[in-house]
Amino acid sequence: MLLLFAIFNTMLLASDHPLMLDYYASKCPTLFEIVKKEMECEVLSDPRNAALIVRLHFHDCFVQGCDGSVLLDDTISLKGEKKASTNINSLKGFRIIDRIKNKLESECPGIVSCADILTIAARDAVILVGGPYWDVPLGRKDSITASPELAETNLPTADEGLLSIISKFLYQGLSVTDVVALSGAHTIGMARCANVRSRIYGDYESTSGIDPLSESYLSSLKLTCPIGGDENNITAMDYVTPELFDNSFYHILLKGQGLLNSDQELYSSLLGIETKKLVHKYAEDAVAFFQQFSDSMVKLGNITNEDSFTTGEVRKNCRFVNT
Repeated sequence: MLLLFAIFNTMLLASDHPLMLDYYASKCPTLFEIVKKEMECEVLSDPRNAALIVRLHFHDCFVQGCDGSVLLDDTISLKGEKKASTNINSLKGFRIIDRIKNKLESECPGIVSCADILTIAARDAVILVGGPYWDVPLGRKDSITASPELAETNLPTADEGLLSIISKFLYQGLSVTDVVALSGAHTIGMARCANVRSRIYGDYESTSGIDPLSESYLSSLKLTCPIGGDENNITAMDYVTPELFDNSFYHILLKGQGLLNSDQELYSSLLGIETKKLVHKYAEDAVAFFQQFSDSMVKLGNITNEDSFTTGEVRKNCRFVNT
């Protein structure tokens, strides 16, 4: 009975600060219009900007929950997450969020949190490159802290094994299905040579087989990422339709041509019985992928920082806590 009471009490505490679809309906009715317009400009100028914002959102939510902590710059009194090894040279798009925030501060000063801006922008980014729509629950607060330590431990890495990646998702309350669906975001965006070199000079040939097209693609990858070359050279994670959000990523995994070790593990790992089935499913059924991706993005966005609801704020500048 005591255990049941503890569980029930925890559920009550967890629901003290529910996110709502109409949170800003009266306080900032032009919110969605402003974010959409800014994201349209950014993606039109460079479609790769869509992937930058989706990645920012993911990296935010996996550290302290979706609280905008990833946006904070280092100061004398605060060490941000941007220079963590999992983020440095990998995260961009901060200026896009700055521009949206500036527009909203002019229209609705002190109302919309940076955490909510990033969550809406990620949804709009996906739509603008052909991906699905989903409703975004809102009402997050911006944290007054950051955790470079959690950024090091919570975020999956390019060379991580399947079980380790799954455990990191489970820790966030996400499922194996969410792992495979959210990995599908790699159908857009680029990867640095630092994150793919071990793969293309490692087991790429053994998973992709002896095929003229695979060999030609591997040769081009090695030209982009030569041994001892620039770690910051980039290459598309989906070489077929790199600027279109579709299910091409899963077809690439079926061919054994996944660019990141962590991606190819979804299909090729001997431990990936469930993930392999899901890769097949999403490769065969784009509608099923879009539906699950939408559901999984809502779950990702619902990872909240409970502390931020009591100690958090609506930042005036997304890079700094209010003074």
